[in-house]
Formats: sequence, structure tokens, C-alpha cells
Amino acid sequence: MRILLLEDAGDVAEAIVASFARRGDAVDHAGTVAEAQDLVAVQDYDVAILDIQLPDGSGTAVLKVLRDTRSQTAVLMLTARGNVDDRVAVLDSGADDYLVKPFDLRELQARVRALARRQAPERASVIEFGDLRFDPANCALDIGGTPVTLTRREFSLLEVMLANRGRVIPKERIFERMYAFGDEEIGLNSVEIQVSRMRRKLEGSNVSIRTLRGLGYQLVADG
Repeated sequence: MRILLLEDAGDVAEAIVASFARRGDAVDHAGTVAEAQDLVAVQDYDVAILDIQLPDGSGTAVLKVLRDTRSQTAVLMLTARGNVDDRVAVLDSGADDYLVKPFDLRELQARVRALARRQAPERASVIEFGDLRFDPANCALDIGGTPVTLTRREFSLLEVMLANRGRVIPKERIFERMYAFGDEEIGLNSVEIQVSRMRRKLEGSNVSIRTLRGLGYQLVADG
């Protein structure tokens, strides 16, 4: 999942980025409204986490850009204001959800996963495909009832492919969902490496990853 984080408090931002990175999500962090606007101008995001009070304005300005451009990015606003009027204003401005500071990182992750599910064709919290059972909340994969250990990159790849199961996904699309702008030294060949590793993890299952030359990859279930 590719996430935009707009947060000017360094310690808070670092904790949020680390918590999502541990489960394989790609997070682009902006410390100002201007930086966030530059990012949304060149990159699509699954979810945006936007603080409201920033040194150069309000995160609602970024929300407005997303909604004016009809972006499908789900938006969660972070606010220090807990009164009803402020919460209603945030939602009426186009946000999908909000979280009042201070918050528990586990709740933030759960809300982000819920927003991502709203964008998906299927809203189940656990995805079953062929003999795979994938639980994003617990970063767990079972194949035919047997637990399979995934690295964070493998988890990220499988999450992207399951969200698009049956469809052909270009390598570039997979890359942008798996890696943030801070991963400068990582190239497109990393997708091929992760796909190769995931194929080994799927050996013995009835799910496989097909390569369509010049088009991308497709996750399919036999039978």
C-alpha cells in the first residue's frame, strides 16, 4: 500500500512511518502543505494521512486538491480538536475518516486498513483466494491451512497482487505500490526479485503468478 503522511512533528512522523514500514507499506512523508501538494501532483496514493495544523497552512488544503482532482485516495485527517463541530467540519470537507491526537498507532493502522478496504472491490478483512488465506491485520498468510512466513516486501507484493487478483498488473504499478520516494537505490528489477521469491512461497498451492511479457504479472488460481 502506498501512503502519504503529512505531519510536521518529527517524532510523531518517524513513529508512524516506522509502524507502517514494518508491515511492508511504502510511506512518503511531507512536513509541510507545500511538500504534500508536490507529492500528490506526481503520485497516486491508496491512503493519505493528513495533519490539520501545519507551519504553512492546513492539511485541508491538500484534501481540497485531492477532491478537486477527483482523486480516489482515501483521506484520514489527524486533529488535536476533539469537539463535534470540528469533526463534522473535517468530514464535510471531504475526508473519509479522522483521528484525534494523541492516538495509538494500532488504531491508526486499523483505520488505514479499513479505508483501503473501502477502495477495494471486496471489503472482507481476511482475503481468501484459491487455497490462500491472507490476513493483512496480522500480516499472516496460510496456504491450505499451513502458516507461511513472509518478509515485509513479500507481504507488500502479495497485498498488491491480491487486491488486483485476476487482473494483469504492470511492473511499474507494483513498484509504485511497494516503494516510497525515499527508496532511491531500488530499481524495477527488485519487483522481479520479489516475484521470484513469492513464487517459491506459493509452490504447492493452487495459486500462481503468471508473467505476461511486456504487460506485467497476473495472480491466478487453478481449478
